[in-house]
Amino acid sequence: MTTTASTTTEPVADARALALAHYAARGVLEHVLARHGITFQQQIALRAALTAEAPQTPDDLVTQVQGSLKAHPADIRATLDELLAKRLLVADGAHLRPTDAGRELTTAVGAETAPVSARVWGGIPAADLAAAGRVLALVTERANAELAALTG
Repeated sequence: MTTTASTTTEPVADARALALAHYAARGVLEHVLARHGITFQQQIALRAALTAEAPQTPDDLVTQVQGSLKAHPADIRATLDELLAKRLLVADGAHLRPTDAGRELTTAVGAETAPVSARVWGGIPAADLAAAGRVLALVTERANAELAALTG
């Protein structure tokens, strides 16, 4: 009796697959953001200010954005200055808070990207999403530890 190897291969999650998925999704988002005159990093910083449970200082926002994007603090501070200049954030004493325009922009971007997200994520079985979520959380944890070892 002869055994034949399976000719169907499923993609394996690896660094390249993760990067390709990230940049494909980010490309869609950046296309929408460009129509609103905002960059990806500006959107991340604005969202951090919007979703914070308490008012954030510039240092607080730099820390949050750096944790997400691994960007240089000086670049993040420049991004916060850009958001202030666009009047999407406003200084309120020692804190930065989103303006109504910042909230409206975030809502508009969310409304534009929601149908795309539904098409991208729709139909993926919940068990697959849960497994992917566990793997991505573990990869993130490990990569953050490696980055901390390299930079600490």
